[in-house]
Amino acid sequence: MTATAPAGFDYRPEFLTTAEEWALAEDIRRLEFGEVRMHGVAARRRTAHFGWRYGYESWKIDPGPPLPEFLSPLRDRAAALVALDSEEFAEALVTEYPAGAGIGWHRDALQFGPVVVGVSLLGACRFRFQRGQGTARETYALSVEPRSAYVLGGAARSAWQHAISPTKTLRYSVTFRTLRRYSAAG
Repeated sequence: MTATAPAGFDYRPEFLTTAEEWALAEDIRRLEFGEVRMHGVAARRRTAHFGWRYGYESWKIDPGPPLPEFLSPLRDRAAALVALDSEEFAEALVTEYPAGAGIGWHRDALQFGPVVVGVSLLGACRFRFQRGQGTARETYALSVEPRSAYVLGGAARSAWQHAISPTKTLRYSVTFRTLRRYSAAG
C-alpha cells in the first residue's frame, strides 16, 4: 500500500454540518431510485441520475431529468471546492448504498470529464484506489466519513481505479461530474 493519496485526490472531512446532512438525506429519501444492472446482474446499490443518465449496460449517456432544486446549493459548494462554475457540473448522480452494498474497481465513465466531486452522507465507507499490476501494483485506501467531500481529478481520475468496500450502514453519495467537451450522448 502506498502512503500517499493519488495525485488529484483531495479529501475534505466535515464538508457539511450534521443539520445539512440530515436535511439532504430527508430530501434524497424521496427520490425515485432505479436499479443498477451490469452484465445482466442487479447491483445492491440504487441510483438516481440528473442532467445525464448513464446506461450501465450500454455504457452510453442520454439526457436526464433536471437537477432537483434541493441539490443546487450542494452543487454550488462542490463547484466552489474545485473553482468551477456550478453549471459545469452537467451530471449529478445520487447513489443509495444499503448496508452490505459496495462498488467494484472502476473509473468513472469516459463521457464524464476530468473533475468529479463526491459528497458522502449518513454512513462511512472504505474508499480504495489501485493502479498497476503484480509487483508494480500501487494501492491507497481511506475511510470516507459522513458529511465529507472528495475530489477526483488528474491521475486519481484517469490513471487509478477506485472501489468502495461493502458498507456497514446505509450510505448516500451525491456525485457531481463534468461532461467531456468532445462528448455528447454516446
